[in-house]
Formats: sequence, structure tokens, C-alpha cells
Amino acid sequence: MKNMWILAAALVLTAPAVSAQTTTATPAAAPTTPISANHRKAAEELLAVTGSEKNMAEMTSRMLDGQLEQRPEMKAVEPEMRAFLNKYMSWQSMKDDLVQLYAQEFTEKELKELTKFYQTPTGRKTIQKMPMLMQAGMEIGQRRVQEHLPELQKAIADKMQSQQPATGTVK
Repeated sequence: MKNMWILAAALVLTAPAVSAQTTTATPAAAPTTPISANHRKAAEELLAVTGSEKNMAEMTSRMLDGQLEQRPEMKAVEPEMRAFLNKYMSWQSMKDDLVQLYAQEFTEKELKELTKFYQTPTGRKTIQKMPMLMQAGMEIGQRRVQEHLPELQKAIADKMQSQQPATGTVK
């Protein structure tokens, strides 16, 4: 039971990293509003310039590799996991949703400005460095959590202990 709470806490701790990448509470749940052809094209161009297709494939592969490294017993089901991720996390399966997301979050003008920036030397460097920076940032966060995990475990154990009903009390 204690391990279940630790797992739940770990999941809660990773949620901010995922949600921090968005500007709205639930963009995936937001209704899709029609966008103009030019607005759509601007979003597609930005995603192309930033190498989103390649980055998504690399990120998905790294994510799975990390899971397999942490849980070697899952190596036996790696082909099934890769097939699943390719089916639901591939560029082809997510492109339209990502275009819609970018078009909802940025105006057509902003998308064009971003595209222009990412075509500059500094923009290209940003694209090149961003995966490494994100990975390093996640590692820093994971290291911090690991360093202070006993504190979290104690807080959870204390809370669980304080919420247990008293035994031997009669109403």
C-alpha cells in the first residue's frame, strides 16, 4: 500500500512538467474551432521549420528507451509498446491535432513571426538545443525529487497514519 502511494505521488509530481508545456488548462479537451486555410498553413509551416516530426519520433523513442531502462522486465514487450506508440504518438496520428493546437494558441501573424525566428541562426540553435535542455531540465527535476524523496515518503506516511480510524473507540 505504501508503494501505491509513492507511485501516486510520483505521478502527481510528473504532471506539472507535462502541463507546464501548455498555456490553457486542458487544450486537448478544448473544442476544435474552424481555422482558416492560411492560419492552418502558418501552423503547419512552423511545425515543419521546428522539425516537429523528427523531434516527436526521437522523443517517443527516448521515452520508451527510458522506460525500458528503468524496467528491464518490459523488454519482452518492447515491440508491442513501440507499435502502440507508433500508432497513437506518431507524427501522422497527431499532426492535425497539433496544427489545431498551435492555431488555437497563436494568431496567424504570431505563427509567421515564430517561423521567421526559427529560420534565423539563433532560432535554429534553439531548435537544436531544446531537446537537450528539456532532457537536462527533467533530469535536474528527477534528481531533486530523488534527493528529497524520503521527505515526501514521510509526509505521505504521516498523513496516512493520521487518517486511519482510531481502534477501540465506541460510539
